[in-house]
Amino acid sequence: MRTTYMAKPQDVERKWYVVDAEGKALGRLASEVASILRGKNKPTFTPHVDTGDHVIIINAEKIHLTGNKLQDKMYYRHSRYPGSLKSMSAGEMRDRKPTQLIELAVKGMLPKGSLGRQMAKKLNVYAGSEHPHAAQKPETYELRG
Repeated sequence: MRTTYMAKPQDVERKWYVVDAEGKALGRLASEVASILRGKNKPTFTPHVDTGDHVIIINAEKIHLTGNKLQDKMYYRHSRYPGSLKSMSAGEMRDRKPTQLIELAVKGMLPKGSLGRQMAKKLNVYAGSEHPHAAQKPETYELRG
């Protein structure tokens, strides 16, 4: 009788990947990065275990948004005090906080709950082309399409 392979947390081998966001569409980049963080690109993928790899995204300020999203797409935050709703367009967010733009897109595509938060910790986003993770010997990852 055959049984389905279930990965155990201590048996997972993690790699480090560098993804260059320059000229890439936000949603396409985010969905592929979320898949890597989750571990869906590995044959040992197990839904209830964090089997994903670490991802470093560089050049976050050069991300591309299609259509009129730079003006029309809005990001909201609220401090729970009356009248404290703040809003920022995607264009403003890309200029002021480019790393947060990508982090929000990727985190929205990860599972909700403690497993998703654990996967999100393996994401590192940097605005420039430099990153401090050279000691981990990251491999460059080419996005599909």
